[in-house]
Formats: sequence, C-alpha cells, structure tokens
Amino acid sequence: MTHPLPPLVAERLAALRERPAEPTDKGLGLLAPDPSPAGLAGTAPALYAAGFSYPVLTLREPALAGNLAAMAAYCAAAGVELAPHGKTAMSPELAARQLTSGAWGITVATIGQLRAYRAFGFPRLLLANELVDEAGIAWLAGELAADPGFAVYCYVDSTDGVAILDRVLTARPAGRRLPVLVEIGLGRTGCRTDDQALAVAKAAAATGTLTVAGVAGYEGSLGGDPREQAPGLVTSFCRRLANLARTMADAGPEFIVTAGGSVYFDVVTRELTAGRPAGMTVILRSGGYLFHDHGIYQAATPAARGVAGAPALRPALELWAQVLSRPEPGLVLLGAGRRDAGFDAGLPVPLRARRRDGEAVRLAGATVTGLNDQHAYLRLDPDTALAPGDLVCLGISHPCTTLDKWRLIPVLDEQDRVIDVVHTFF
Repeated sequence: MTHPLPPLVAERLAALRERPAEPTDKGLGLLAPDPSPAGLAGTAPALYAAGFSYPVLTLREPALAGNLAAMAAYCAAAGVELAPHGKTAMSPELAARQLTSGAWGITVATIGQLRAYRAFGFPRLLLANELVDEAGIAWLAGELAADPGFAVYCYVDSTDGVAILDRVLTARPAGRRLPVLVEIGLGRTGCRTDDQALAVAKAAAATGTLTVAGVAGYEGSLGGDPREQAPGLVTSFCRRLANLARTMADAGPEFIVTAGGSVYFDVVTRELTAGRPAGMTVILRSGGYLFHDHGIYQAATPAARGVAGAPALRPALELWAQVLSRPEPGLVLLGAGRRDAGFDAGLPVPLRARRRDGEAVRLAGATVTGLNDQHAYLRLDPDTALAPGDLVCLGISHPCTTLDKWRLIPVLDEQDRVIDVVHTFF
C-alpha cells in the first residue's frame, strides 16, 4: 500500500529534483548537459556512459524497492510502527519513500539533522537523543508554535536535562507541551536504573512545558560487534524496557515504547509487543535495513540468523572504482579509499569488474586488504584480466559510514542505467 506524501514534502522534493549537480559534487561534477536528477532520469544513461568521474557510489533500485516493501510488510504483520533512522543517509528523497511505504515518522540523532528534515517539510520527527542545545530548543519552540501540525519528540535521561528544556521552553513558549521519552540505557546515554527513569518522568510531568509520551532505548549500545552480541543480553534489555513501559503507561494520553537498530529488531519486536497494554505504540527505529550491506548486516540481521518471518533484505549500495595501477601481477590499486567507503566494520568487498571494452570479469578470491585515503589494495589472481581504466564494483559493510562521504548518489536499475539521483545532507 502506498501512502501519499505530505504536500509540502512533495513540493520541496520536486524542486530538489531540478537542482543540477555542481562542479564540486564528487562523482557527478563533470556531467553534462543536464546534470539534475530529473535530467538524468529523463535520459537514463548507462552508468559507464553517463560521464561520471570515479569513484562513484550507487544505489540499486530493485534492492531499495524490495527492502522497503519487505520491512513494511514485516512491521504490519508484527503490529509495530517504523520510524527509520534518518541519520543513516540524511536523504529527504529516501526518507520520503519510507513515508510512502507506511513509516510512522523519521528518526534523527541531532537537532541539526532534525532541522534538515524539517527544511523539507517532514511533519513527524523523533529526536532519539537528549536535547540540551538551548539555541536548538528555542528554534524548535518556534517551529512548534508556527505549525500546529508538526509533531516532534525527544529524549530525557536526567532531571538536569528536563530543567534545561523547561527553562528554555518557558522563556520561548511553544504554545503546547513538548512530548519527551524517558531513555534507559547501558554504556551510552539513558537512565541506568528504573528508579532514575521514574524520577526523570516525574520531573518532566511536573513541568508546564513537557509531557511524558513514552520510554526508549537502544539495544545496539550494549557494546561489541553486533555479529558477536549475545541475543540473550538484548532480550534482557528489551524486557526491562517493556516492563518499565507497562509501569509508566498511564503517564499521558499517548504512550510509545521504542528501540530497534538494524540487527536485532526481531528481538525488539518480540519482547516489546509481548503483553503490551492496549493503546501502547511500539516503534522500531531501524535505518540500515533500506541499504543492507555486504558485511555486518549481511551476516547478522534476522534473516541471516534464520529467524522465521524475517524480512529478506538485499545489499543496495555499490561503490564503483577505476583500476589505477597494476604494479604487480597479484596487486591492483583502485581509485577509492577511506574518503569514499566506510572501513569501521570491515573493508570493501570486491563483487565484479568490467573491462573498458564492456567484458565482464569475475573476481573470485579477490580481496581488498587495505585502504589509504584515495587508494584500495586489491589482491587477486595474477591471471585475472584487469588493467588501468577498468572498473571494479565494491560492496561495503555498515552503510552509515559510507553514505556520509557522498552528497549525490545515482540510482541504477538492473541494466546499470541511471534512473534517479538522491541527495544527502550531512
């Protein structure tokens, strides 16, 4: 089922679609004659003939569409809402597609990210973090006062944080109370005990500017590589969150309980929906599902763990780089590095290659063994036919730390034609 976009979002995205790429835009700065998303979509040039300068990060439309539909169906079947984390791509076009697929709203991590999405008219935003920036609070108060249809939520985890919000909102009245979610956590932000959480909720309820709208947590902050995290630890954390939510559920007219990264959202769903009282809304905040990857998510998401009913997700991100040099038979240097791809959760993965004459090349056994700022070290069979100017397609691990390196990302169909371009606003 497709949901209509809010008119203001549609209007501002239409204007963005006509904005041409600038000479300073990595990968797309040399395009001509019409380097706008609308112009490229209208001609649908092949990736190899469009005039890109390499490296260039791309998105696969079939994988994007499939991931959107799979996660929407999963949430609908489980009876939960989805507020995908917008920090993953900071792309209004992609966030809009998530709204049309049924997302409850968009999650952000900072007041700056919230302002970016608000600039494109997004009507419901969840700031999954504490807000103590007084200038940011004052701006938010103005937004709330100016637009009665704008809904926003933020976290609190201390009476000091409550006091900051209350002081600024008292001085800059928003005309209505700001809904806050009491955060619990381990290892990062969040109340460490339930007694602390209840005290923070009591302090917020005692103000004239805030209303307690729910509780929140993030199981990914429990630490360690998500591929090695013990599901039992995640289960225990989610049960604690669910119990606290049931304790506080009569705090206001609406009550939300939210958690859920992109690895253990199945555990979050199971534990937060078990025995929930009527009227309580469970919201997942998974963001990486839209892109998946060839690394941590490929290995650790619910479908990879064999969870029944889990959405089947496919990697959507591909980084295309040219062969710059082959100084040794078993070594190729590619023109992409740390400035182009994330490496915090694994190095890029060679997928396939294309010779300058169009011949496809298999890269069985090839491995990226290291990155410099602008170089990747590709070890491969000495008999593999690759030469300077050929293209190598790389998969990535952890989309968050790759997407933030690009301002414009072409979208490709199954025939490698450019059918769209999306913007990021990091």
